[in-house]
Amino acid sequence: MADQMIAAVFHASADVRVEKLDIPTPVAGEVLVKVLRSGICGTDASEYKSGPKMFPINAPHAMSGHVGPMVIGHEFIGEVIGQGTGGFNAGDLVASGAGISCGKCVRCQQGRTNLCDKYVTLGLNRHGGLAEYVCVPVSTLVKIPAEMNLDAAGIAQPLAVGLHAARRSGAKDGDRVLLIGAGAIGTFVLTALKHLVNVEVAVMDFAGSRLERATRLGADHTIDVGPTATDRVKEFAAGGGIDVVIEASGAPGQLQFAIETVKRGGTILQVGLPSAHQEIDVHKIVLSEIDIKTTLAHVCDEDLGVALEILASSNLAAELVEGVYPLSQISHQLELLSTGKIQGKVLFDPSL
Repeated sequence: MADQMIAAVFHASADVRVEKLDIPTPVAGEVLVKVLRSGICGTDASEYKSGPKMFPINAPHAMSGHVGPMVIGHEFIGEVIGQGTGGFNAGDLVASGAGISCGKCVRCQQGRTNLCDKYVTLGLNRHGGLAEYVCVPVSTLVKIPAEMNLDAAGIAQPLAVGLHAARRSGAKDGDRVLLIGAGAIGTFVLTALKHLVNVEVAVMDFAGSRLERATRLGADHTIDVGPTATDRVKEFAAGGGIDVVIEASGAPGQLQFAIETVKRGGTILQVGLPSAHQEIDVHKIVLSEIDIKTTLAHVCDEDLGVALEILASSNLAAELVEGVYPLSQISHQLELLSTGKIQGKVLFDPSL
């Protein structure tokens, strides 16, 4: 094996460079992974467009200690190389949840590892997987089922995020759920809901390919954003109201729309991150005893393996993966994603 690798390195806003770096050496509890597929998400695109806000480029990260240019990429799969540990051996194909937790703090003991006091995410807080090789703690890894398509496995981490969101919503059998936003994360949440519980789901977005995809993936109703949207939502709510509204678009005003739409005593789950501060009607929330929840990342032990099972037995990847590219395409694809020109997921193969 060579001593160096290529990697996508974030330096500043609109400045991600494909560079040669030394291949890292794993420490205790880690394995070296040869990356086979790696993806990008809205967080990467936001940092590329207007960051660094999250990436520790200008100041050390409080937990990882990393500061300066950083290899991005927190959605990746690969092959274990060299000496294995923790039940993983050379040649194993693995998916990484990317989130590193301590296993000891109160939240970890409660099973809420995504809220660990010392949480660190590969590709967000220290070097990640948009590279030929990455060192990965075995606690973040799950083995990929035999003969599973690599492109499908490559979107396991974001589907795990959707699974966690679906669990956080509290939706239960028999509920009516309105899902606002049919982009990638909305699609993952829809898939997760349909896998976990028997619910009636209406998906709301602009007319076109996103809603068509939602129908193919199990949405019971689709609602076009437009003049008739409010009437369509009222029709969906008739006879019992909407139990859960999941806001997965991050679009301005949609949290307030959720507040106006959900039934008294219902639940709102905020998934999308608006780009600006939002005003909401607190009186309506209080007087209707509405629960507002949020969701962050996923719980690796609970969600990542299930995500792989869903992807191995469904056509979700065929619906969402728009292409597999070499790392030389990283800046171009981040630009497309940041300007809303990618409707699903794109993956990278560092060997191309």
